[in-house]
Amino acid sequence: MFEIHRESIEWAGRTLTLETGHVARQADGAVLATYGDTTVLATAVSARSAKPGIDFFPLTVNYTEKYYAAGRIPGGYFKRERGPTEKDTLTSRLIDRPIRPLFADGYKNETQVVITVLSYDLENDPDILGMVAASAALTLSGAPFMGPIGGARVGYIDGEYVLNPVADRMGGSALDLVVAGTQDAVLMVESEAKELSEDVMLGAVMFGHKGFQPVIDAIIRLAEKGAKEPREHVVDDASELEGKLRALVEADLRDAYKIKAKADRQDAVAAAKKKAVEAFCAEGDENAVSPIKLGGVFKSLEAKIVRWGILDDKIRIDGRDLTTVRPILPEVGVLPRTHGSAIFTRGETQAIVVATLGTGEDEQFIDALGGTYKERFLLHYNFPPYSVGETGRMGAPGRREIGHGKLAWRAIHPMLPEVTEFPYTLRIVSEITESNGSSSMASVCGASLAAMDAGVPLKRPVAGIAMGLILEGEKFAVLSDILGDEDHLGDMDFKVAGTEAGVTALQMDIKIAGITEEIMKVALDQAKGGRMHILTEMAKALSTGRAELGEYAPRIEVIKIPTDKIREVIGTGGKVIREIVEKTGAKVNVEDDGTVKVASSDGKAITAAINWIKSIASDPEVGKVYDGTVVKVVEFGAFVNFFGAKDGLVHVSQISPERVAKVSDVLKEGDKVKVKLLGFDDRGKTRLSMKVVDQETGEDLQPSGAESEEGGSDEGRSGGGGRRERGPRRRREEAAE
Repeated sequence: MFEIHRESIEWAGRTLTLETGHVARQADGAVLATYGDTTVLATAVSARSAKPGIDFFPLTVNYTEKYYAAGRIPGGYFKRERGPTEKDTLTSRLIDRPIRPLFADGYKNETQVVITVLSYDLENDPDILGMVAASAALTLSGAPFMGPIGGARVGYIDGEYVLNPVADRMGGSALDLVVAGTQDAVLMVESEAKELSEDVMLGAVMFGHKGFQPVIDAIIRLAEKGAKEPREHVVDDASELEGKLRALVEADLRDAYKIKAKADRQDAVAAAKKKAVEAFCAEGDENAVSPIKLGGVFKSLEAKIVRWGILDDKIRIDGRDLTTVRPILPEVGVLPRTHGSAIFTRGETQAIVVATLGTGEDEQFIDALGGTYKERFLLHYNFPPYSVGETGRMGAPGRREIGHGKLAWRAIHPMLPEVTEFPYTLRIVSEITESNGSSSMASVCGASLAAMDAGVPLKRPVAGIAMGLILEGEKFAVLSDILGDEDHLGDMDFKVAGTEAGVTALQMDIKIAGITEEIMKVALDQAKGGRMHILTEMAKALSTGRAELGEYAPRIEVIKIPTDKIREVIGTGGKVIREIVEKTGAKVNVEDDGTVKVASSDGKAITAAINWIKSIASDPEVGKVYDGTVVKVVEFGAFVNFFGAKDGLVHVSQISPERVAKVSDVLKEGDKVKVKLLGFDDRGKTRLSMKVVDQETGEDLQPSGAESEEGGSDEGRSGGGGRRERGPRRRREEAAE
């Protein structure tokens, strides 16, 4: 019934098994991959023919984590996986990026790769396994895929590279890097690092590339057993059309790409294309070329003209040399009511970036395959159509926006202060208002400035730069701070972010069959120079976090209470903590370890809430002076609220050094007084004194602790040292207490 083929290897200390022929047999290619106890199913299906009118390669990669894989039921009301999570989207992009450039030129058949996580052992992240399984499924499918590829995760722990570290070890790693590629070259890199040098980053890439070679060999062996016959794919010969097109519009295109302004350049290119369409696509002409075919050849000619100009003359579209960064203008504090804001403009790319400080209540709960956790740093990226002078649909963020936001998040994240130093939730939003190349790196620069403007004590400012590549045979040119056209028509998008001390994020996508270690080293070194220049320009606006938070930012104070007092502070059903919040106006967040964060823009509200919490979780100190409020006046004294919800009695004899005949002549409800805690009587009742405290300054007038007996007169003593019978007044005092 089944014709099962299987390959197993030992890989970084665990067994990797690739199996085909058992499940999903109607797909063009299907692989069940297991690593440790993590299992994924990858399927690949490619249409037998292209849809008419398609001028691009319609590849879709869908990665989905099923909660049953970890023995969990999804949170929320619906109890099923609904839309893709952020992790699903990011992993789909991670797998898409290295496989897309390996399909044959001109292949436009709709192709879909689906990766489903079936089992997760909480040790081996399924993203790498999904990439390997997808590569194997495509290699088996018969589609014109020039793979296979391999992929690996690289950690840097105690100064050593570690291949595919398990989840528990990643907490101590200074690097989380994913690399993918073929036997000969690297195709994709995605990473977050703790200010590592360019040499360490390059070493990690090459370590990972070497580390996944056994996986590629295993996929090839599996394909030799179970791959489908390769499909025939004929590439249309357009050389004759290209020759005619060059004769007609090459001069126009060369002139167009000498125009520095993006909008004017695009108009000139559009005019050249219109000229070509009129010449080759005229209706009724039996030799007319389809607009789609002409468009492909025209784009190819565009690319060649741009690339030839850069390689031959070392001069780019906008007149810059290979290493110059466009003019930069950083601005901070640009919005009046936000907690922190910045506008970062680099050439024709611009981002308005806003930082908002929040409390523990604002942390994002993330329901993930490995369990639910809270995230206190959020970075969101928006790319509206007007930023490139277009109209378009506005809606939920797409894959590109989620990916660019996560890249900027990775760049900033290593530089955030510890929660004990800065107990705020931080949300940064980057609104791209102009785009002509590397808006994600503009978001990194703007995010760093906006965070510092909000008073976030970043360890160091962070800047980012995008690098490009033009590669023809043995000749290549690495470009600093690429334009949008250089990105579209070039061979590489290589983004590096970091501080003056090292790299914090690295992302690389290759549009050709891969690049060498030599090219990567040149790109990293050139990116470092560009990054240092950008940091210098940013420092003209702000170089460190502001000493004070903005006027409208919440203030947070952190205290610690015994864990056995947490229940009392929260109260039954949250009754007590809700009352504290309602009456003080402060936000209160209590964590499981007894850490309490109290937040408000009003310092008095914070003080009131903290005092209230302390009154529940701790006891007042004998001999200490407190601010109090008279809550009740009685014949024999006054009851004063002095420690959160705690009240105590100031006996008539302790109100003033002078004799007080009638308490109501001296005090009334609501009066603010200063009292000293004398101690507790034999029944545990609180004894307070006003007369031993200077009511103006709060100075303790009797710091030795000596005080008069409660009552201060013959009422409290018998002449011979014996006890008197309690009279009516004493009984009234006890009843009141």
